[in-house]
Amino acid sequence: MKQIKNILITGGAGYIGSHVAHDLVELGYNVFVFDNFTTGLKENVPKTAVTIEGDIRKIEDLQKLFTNEFDVVFHFAAFKAAGDSMNNPINYAENNICGTLNIIKQMLLHNINFFVFSSSAAVYGEPRYLPIDEKHPKNPTNYYGFTKLIIEQNLEWFSKLNGIKYAALRYFNATGYDIKGRVKGKEKNPANLSPIVMETAANIRESMQVFGNDYETVDGTCIRDFIHVNDLSSAHILAMDYLYKKNENIVVNLGTGTGHSVLEVIAAAEKVTNRKINYSVVNRRKGDPKELVASCQLAKELLGWEAKYSDLETIFTSMKPVYGIK
Repeated sequence: MKQIKNILITGGAGYIGSHVAHDLVELGYNVFVFDNFTTGLKENVPKTAVTIEGDIRKIEDLQKLFTNEFDVVFHFAAFKAAGDSMNNPINYAENNICGTLNIIKQMLLHNINFFVFSSSAAVYGEPRYLPIDEKHPKNPTNYYGFTKLIIEQNLEWFSKLNGIKYAALRYFNATGYDIKGRVKGKEKNPANLSPIVMETAANIRESMQVFGNDYETVDGTCIRDFIHVNDLSSAHILAMDYLYKKNENIVVNLGTGTGHSVLEVIAAAEKVTNRKINYSVVNRRKGDPKELVASCQLAKELLGWEAKYSDLETIFTSMKPVYGIK
């Protein structure tokens, strides 16, 4: 089997994709970043990567893209806001489902066998037990999670029928910024807790909202499992190596196995930034489970992976420079 040299990263200018791109470049791979730059930032793409602008929904863009030779595809070019997916499901269907199938079609046409897929814990829906392992029933409570599950199911079929080998990485709450400081541009219009906390600390927002404080948890607020983006990146690269060496599919959770409440997250950010973070408590959001925590034992067993940077202090310390906080 030939060595992996050329790697395509769709959505490679985005939050997670850009971190993976930097790590792959440092490891000596030839990295091609494909992005439409609606949310991705050109400044976050490694300077030595080949940058190609285009859209996964446009067949002509992909046909041109795949005139290059690739050994593996990392796929991050998805819409990811759960609330928005309930209001604009057709956009998520076109981009997340149709766009991904467009990529897989090009892979089949060009005999590319390895696919590393950015999936999500949203495939599980309301937890029936904790921590959530990979055998937990899949019952998404939002359309975003449904699009991820549909792609996983399609990948299983394309693996059986066409021989594609895939890694589906179901991560929980991605957070933090590059420990080495290579990714400097902050995410546009974030919908996740930690960047909203940091925007409030940096006075980009006057205040933030806490959705409910009447859950049956330690302080009444929701509990989530936060995973540093550098830890996510290392898992993706280990998954690529697994596909190449084992030539078999892998589906694993990526998290820490430890949950933190919303108020604990705010308190940790206040401590690291030495700033008061203003918030107001509002009603619960529909579909928010009280607690989501991952079992990551399978990732440890199969990939030898463990989170290194996912404690709250390291997370918020890594975010300070991006938000202009000293």
